[in-house]
Amino acid sequence: MSGIICAVRGGPDSKATIKKAISLAKEVHLPLYFLYVVNLDFLSHTQSSKTSMISDELNQMGEFILLTIQEKAKRAGVPAEGVIRHGNVRDEIIRLANELSADYVVLGLPVGEEEKNVFVVDHLKEFVSFIHQESGAEVILAGETPEE
Repeated sequence: MSGIICAVRGGPDSKATIKKAISLAKEVHLPLYFLYVVNLDFLSHTQSSKTSMISDELNQMGEFILLTIQEKAKRAGVPAEGVIRHGNVRDEIIRLANELSADYVVLGLPVGEEEKNVFVVDHLKEFVSFIHQESGAEVILAGETPEE
């Protein structure tokens, strides 16, 4: 099996990533898998008893996001599957890439102010390198190229 993994968080900042993944799938004729990861690490510093409820809500949101973008891909003539995983984003991308023997992983570039993003450019480069090293997949960044 092979294919393209497109990791998404949803929202307007994911548009370029989704568009790039659909375009790539049309170009290379490989199956497309949209990946949404529910990561509750941010709750590790709380004593909330609502962790299960929050996990369920994030899972439902992920399902909605995936159905929406799968429909977008279908309208573009690209069949796509949605995959929801729970855990660390990097680990789940690599795990799915290895399970599928993925050829490509499409990621979005940080948009907007650095302090609001998960990654600064240097960390993103390390992230990309690690994914490639661990999975063998070529990582494609959607959007503008980060400054060297």
